Amino acid sequence: MTDSDEAAAGVGEELARARAAHGLSVADVAQQLKFAARQIEALEQGRFDELPTGTFARGMVRAYGRLLKLDAEALVGRMAARVAAPDNAEAVASARRPIPITDHARRTNLVYAALSVAILGVIAAVAFEWQRERANAARLSFVPAAQAPLEQRRDAAANISASAVTPPNISPLAAAEAFQPVQIPPSADARQAAEPGAASGTASEGRHRISMRFERESWVQIRGADGKPLLSQLNPAGSERTVEGKAPFAIIIGNAQHVRLSYDDRQIDLTPHVKVEVARFTLD
Repeated sequence: MTDSDEAAAGVGEELARARAAHGLSVADVAQQLKFAARQIEALEQGRFDELPTGTFARGMVRAYGRLLKLDAEALVGRMAARVAAPDNAEAVASARRPIPITDHARRTNLVYAALSVAILGVIAAVAFEWQRERANAARLSFVPAAQAPLEQRRDAAANISASAVTPPNISPLAAAEAFQPVQIPPSADARQAAEPGAASGTASEGRHRISMRFERESWVQIRGADGKPLLSQLNPAGSERTVEGKAPFAIIIGNAQHVRLSYDDRQIDLTPHVKVEVARFTLD
């Protein structure tokens, strides 16, 4: 046994004697140092080949010496010959060696890079379209009633007049008692004259009604068959609007997910037409 082996073996014996003097067991030391009990026994018995080499073993001896109030650095120096420090130069050289990359790995990396660029392009396109739709919706402005086309104002006045002269809701029996006109059978000429009127009444039935109920504030523009706006305004939450005219209707509705629309008393689902909170569609 060489002097270095004897010195290293003496380190283990000194640690064992100091542990016994402090009244500690191997299990107590292992628990405090967070090492395995077999590693403590190997260290005390000088079986350094069973311990991790290098920095770990040195740190183990240093922590053990400090626990027992011994000169830890002197103990580490005595066992330095038995537990060699790692070659840092070799470790650095190993870390600096280039990692070999095969042609297959290089092709795979290129494919991943191309896919990443494509995904980023799609995301950028969607974001651009979303911003453009929001900008278009923000630029839309409603047409005040004073600036509405003359034909639209005339239609609105006609509707108001028609509703103003609508007779009150009187039961048929009361009407018959109040007024009983003399019934004169119509002549053949009168029946022929009445037939074109009936035809014209049927033609006037080509008008349709659009009703909307707004759960939140929404901007709406509706154009009739002649392309003129029937409605173009910002509608507050909780309001309702009704528009009549001839189809087809070109409709734009902002904040469309919060609008309920019916066409001639038939509910219309706006979900398929909504794109970035704005619905654009045509009703025939």
